[in-house]
Amino acid sequence: MVKLIVNFGDHKRQIIVGLKKERENSKEIEGKQALFVVNLEQGEIMGEKSEGMLFDIGYADQITPVLAIPEKSVPNGVRAG
Repeated sequence: MVKLIVNFGDHKRQIIVGLKKERENSKEIEGKQALFVVNLEQGEIMGEKSEGMLFDIGYADQITPVLAIPEKSVPNGVRAG
């Protein structure tokens, strides 16, 4: 499990994610924009609060997941939809 502090523009959230199986070095995603699900109740994972979920593509189809990232840079905190 990896603890991310994610910048959503006007606030930051702590999000706990499981990246160890997909990436040897979790720092590979540092500084990248990605899609997060944040309309969830705060949960606790391994004793740490988690205020959202990283959205990736591929896990459900048993392939190595990749991040859902914007085509171009957008302001932090912009909503999908």
